Amino acid sequence: MLNSLEDEAKQNRGADALQPRTANTPTHHRRSPLVKTGKAFLQGLIALVILVIAVMGMRYLIATKPEVATRPAAEREFAVRAMAVEIGDYAPLLTVYGEVVAGREVDLRALVGGEVDMVSPNLRSGGVVGAGEALLQIDPFSYEGARTEAMATLAEARARLVQLESQLRIEKNNIVRIEEQVAFADRDLVRVEELFQRGAATERSVDERKLILSQRQQNLEQTLNTLAVEEAKIEQQKAAIERAQWQLEQAERNVEDTTLLAPFEGVVRTEAVEMGRMINQNDVVAVLYDRNFLEVRFTLSDAQYGRLLADREPLAGRPVKVIWNIGDTPLEYDAVIERAGADIARSRGGVDVFARLSLEDKDLLIRPGAFVQVELPDRTYTGVARIPEEALYDGNKVYVIDADSRMERRDVQPLAFDDNAILVRGDLQSGERLVSSRIPEAGPGLKLRVVSEQAAGTN
Repeated sequence: MLNSLEDEAKQNRGADALQPRTANTPTHHRRSPLVKTGKAFLQGLIALVILVIAVMGMRYLIATKPEVATRPAAEREFAVRAMAVEIGDYAPLLTVYGEVVAGREVDLRALVGGEVDMVSPNLRSGGVVGAGEALLQIDPFSYEGARTEAMATLAEARARLVQLESQLRIEKNNIVRIEEQVAFADRDLVRVEELFQRGAATERSVDERKLILSQRQQNLEQTLNTLAVEEAKIEQQKAAIERAQWQLEQAERNVEDTTLLAPFEGVVRTEAVEMGRMINQNDVVAVLYDRNFLEVRFTLSDAQYGRLLADREPLAGRPVKVIWNIGDTPLEYDAVIERAGADIARSRGGVDVFARLSLEDKDLLIRPGAFVQVELPDRTYTGVARIPEEALYDGNKVYVIDADSRMERRDVQPLAFDDNAILVRGDLQSGERLVSSRIPEAGPGLKLRVVSEQAAGTN
């Protein structure tokens, strides 16, 4: 068939060659459409035959492939860590941060004014002063003079009192004598009146005796008034003596106050005094805090504070540990909570708590303003287990290892974090072996192989 087609094409080409070409004959009539169609059909048929042969050969090879003997797959074991469950009472450790503050601080003020003529070399910022140490002295000249004047005034007042008391004694003695004279004059009048009644004395004699008695009585009244005045003068003088004594005491105190003493052993925070400076009374010359009375102020959240209040152990007196990270060596201090703040610390979102530091046997004393870490026990949870964080799955389940070394699920309720561990309560019993490492494929029935055992309650 193919040959016949080729022969026909040759004949057509020969016939075309014998015919003369004209300008009106189109070029697409030079080849026959039947020839082109035959060629395309032939090429497609050849490709189809080749594809069919390839498919049949592949099927034959698959059908005649020899069977390979298979072995049953071994069950996979997962290496895990385990720990023994121990149910008990646990108090998780709270870790918060706080600041060291001075438990006792005082502004040292000048009690008298004047020129400073002595300043202690320790009265510098950061200097350590001892209790009772003289920090500065003000020129005492004018104050010593005031003391001398007060002493003289007191001596004069006391001498004046002696004088008044002597005058009072004289007036009292005069009264005694005048009273005797009044008694004599009264008896003389009675005797003359008796004589006058018998006619042995004249009326003039009687009048003279009455005049004498009246003069004696008047003299007695004047002396009594003088006595009262002298007694009043003595009381006034005693008041003057008391005033002079107070002035002397004040003068003596002013002399003592020219020297400013440290009220306790402390550290100078700030100072504002120099030799030769004129200072006024009540000027602040230094700020001193007690180096042996330092506190840590830290903030507990509302939830933390509420748990500690609800605990059976009171908040005050609870021991805490304070860690000061200075350089490469952290320093640890013991402290005891003394009190909670009077108000809610809104800016810090909780309640301020103050713990007093124990500073015994510390070569390097901590200073106020230090940022420290505070560790204290939280409330006590009863009947709980302490497990690692890796042992908790999906927030509410753990796995234990059964007698066949397979995973078995237990439902638990997380209660609190304790460092890298969690306190949980739920379907756990003391002595059970808990899977303490995390397995992505964890699920009931999974075959396990324990590679290490942890002690109960550890991370």
